[in-house]
Amino acid sequence: MTDTLQETTILDRVADGLYIGGEWVAAEGGKTFEVRDPSTGEVLKAIADASPADGIRALDAAVAAQDAWAATAPRERGEILRRAFDRLIERREDFALLMTLEMGKPLAEARGEVNYGAEFLRWFSEEAVRITGRYGLNPEGTGRIVVAQRPVGPSYFITPWNFPLAMATRKIAPALAAGCTVVVKPAALTPLTTVAFVQLLEEVGLPKGVVNVVTTTSSSKVSGPIIADPRLRKLSFTGSTEVGRKLIEQSAQGILRTSMELGGNAPFVVFEDADLDKAVDGAMVAKFRNIGQACTAANRFIVHESVAAEFAKRVTERVSAMRVGRGTEDGVAIGPLIDDDAVASTDELVKDAVEKGAKVLAGGAPIDGAGSFYAPTVLGNVGADARLLREEIFGPVLGITTFADEDEAVRLANSTEFGLISYVFTKDLARGHRMIDRLATGMMGLNTGLVSNAAAPFGGVKQSGIGREGGFEGIHEFLDTKYTLIPVD
Repeated sequence: MTDTLQETTILDRVADGLYIGGEWVAAEGGKTFEVRDPSTGEVLKAIADASPADGIRALDAAVAAQDAWAATAPRERGEILRRAFDRLIERREDFALLMTLEMGKPLAEARGEVNYGAEFLRWFSEEAVRITGRYGLNPEGTGRIVVAQRPVGPSYFITPWNFPLAMATRKIAPALAAGCTVVVKPAALTPLTTVAFVQLLEEVGLPKGVVNVVTTTSSSKVSGPIIADPRLRKLSFTGSTEVGRKLIEQSAQGILRTSMELGGNAPFVVFEDADLDKAVDGAMVAKFRNIGQACTAANRFIVHESVAAEFAKRVTERVSAMRVGRGTEDGVAIGPLIDDDAVASTDELVKDAVEKGAKVLAGGAPIDGAGSFYAPTVLGNVGADARLLREEIFGPVLGITTFADEDEAVRLANSTEFGLISYVFTKDLARGHRMIDRLATGMMGLNTGLVSNAAAPFGGVKQSGIGREGGFEGIHEFLDTKYTLIPVD
């Protein structure tokens, strides 16, 4: 449990301006917007609301700093990231509380996000010194081949509201390690954590202009001119497939390098031989972490008909016992959804499923009172025509459908335009290996409900996006390959 003084102190420390060229400045015309606590609807803080001109000023600063940052020794770039990691871990409680205030997740989960987000700083601090090329004689023996990796250049990041720290560090850390400068635009619903993180980067000695942050309620108006500017060389976005598609169209004009981590519709497949204790534990994590507001959240629970009733009974018992409340309160497992629109869209999908034959086993409705709360929900007997089997449900709703054999499970799991992640529970190792090959997703959890790791490549296939974040693959998203031929005399 936190107190008002502690919360006020944390909020007062967060800058209320834009960070451009190493300076905290007001937005054009002094315009601001309010950031609200989704658990109460109350205003947390007013911060700068950038204009398109402010966005271009931020890009100007990134362009001006690019050559010097690219020429900075990899070890020095890595050490700045390592100092940022150490400082972030020292301030874990402060960052966790700030995230809980603006996004709503329980404090325990917010602390987990700080640990996860910090790992990208540590991982890429080590990758900065491992950027390599190759040198050798060509097959004809007429010249030497030199292949080098060079920074892509100024990069623009659009980050989502649901993981305000980890999505910032997952993009910023590899860019800095590779030698790229950055303009980041955090989501207007949860900008404070990113602003606080940029303040931390300033403290640990990041040169001016290397990272710039623009907070705004006019995302498309600010982003459009930046993306259209020929000096920009890289665009990275995490969010909906609908918005990602538009951004890809815009980026095509400048042939920008793009990384797109888009929507998900993750299948959670439980075979008849699964360890049900593990499957239920995995379901609780895969579905209800972050209040179900994650692109990796399990969306479709595809359970073998022989174990579906027992699985439904166990998850219903667990879900019915979950405490709902403000994330700062002790014992809370489910906080608020991000806003009232999220509550309405979640309820719409639940009602659609019920109208088409689904049975409400737990929850199933918004919670009256202050804040944007929706009861954690379990739905059984979800029909094939229910919208929640086709559309991503960004909320605490677990819908169960059944299958009879492996081929049907694969067909149901793959029957979506998305392909971010899948979850499979089985004791049969051979079947597990088959699922790796047969399920059309960029990631898979085998007998686990949580796969994210800074050392692993995060990303999807089909309409879940392009590119990878994390792992050694992550830094290559910010590197261009240059080949030189040196003739042999």
